[in-house]
Amino acid sequence: MSSSPTSTAQRAVRWSGLALAVLAAVGCAQLPPPGAAAVPTAAPANTNGPAGDGVNNLLVGAVAWKQTAAEYRALYHQGFNVARMHVEAALKARKPGDRPLAVVTDMDDTILLPLAYWGHLIERNKDFFDDAVWDQWVPRNQIVPSPGSQDFLRFCKDNGVEVFYVTSRDQGERTYEYAMEHLKLLGAPYADTAHLTVLRDSSNKQPRQDEIAKAFEIVVYLGDNLNDFRRKYYTKSVDDRLKLMEEDRAMYGRKYVVFPNPTDGHWMRAIFGDSEPPPSNDNRATFKRAATRNAWDGK
Repeated sequence: MSSSPTSTAQRAVRWSGLALAVLAAVGCAQLPPPGAAAVPTAAPANTNGPAGDGVNNLLVGAVAWKQTAAEYRALYHQGFNVARMHVEAALKARKPGDRPLAVVTDMDDTILLPLAYWGHLIERNKDFFDDAVWDQWVPRNQIVPSPGSQDFLRFCKDNGVEVFYVTSRDQGERTYEYAMEHLKLLGAPYADTAHLTVLRDSSNKQPRQDEIAKAFEIVVYLGDNLNDFRRKYYTKSVDDRLKLMEEDRAMYGRKYVVFPNPTDGHWMRAIFGDSEPPPSNDNRATFKRAATRNAWDGK
């Protein structure tokens, strides 16, 4: 049966009014009243991490490599040998009036290795970097010299090449003191306030590096993160980071000396959008997707 224009219009008005009422009710349900406390956001699900004997910890392979592989240590010797070759060449090429020579280095996983920290995480069934545990561990002074670091630093000192340490750490008010203690444990030369820079609220080392470069000829930069060399690598895109690295490929082994670090660093930020992602089911799935970017389909 057909409807008259009048009845159709009346129904349209009634339906419009009902729709507006529903929308208003939904909106009111979503917005807390003025002055009400915000409802806390639920923590991401974290149910498929390591448990029991921890053999399903996704960190095990990387940490086992750091703890046992001769190849891991050989890469440090190789890196410091390359750095020394460049320092020797720079010393030979020096002329009167040239700026003094310097090396700029990161600390953690470059000249110092926090192996006991990673072993502790494995034993505690933790499969992502844990900042709170790191902050508790740093003052224990269990960090050890990386292979070849002490010989290289002594060589620089003996030849009048200054070494500047630029690190990003934050363990509260005593952060600088802890970093200085670590340099002294290493027996590092130039362990003083003029040569140690600790960035507590930033990982951007470039401003300090550029400041050093005004007074010194920097022979090489040492680090385990590309961000230890230039800030431009601090990106949230894996593909962008790879592209930026390729643009600078002539610098590696010549100006930039990279040391191995398969457990943490800004390569994680390119995958997760966060350099220290929290443990969660979603982040473990993200890790798997990253690990299978290139995978044989079995055919």
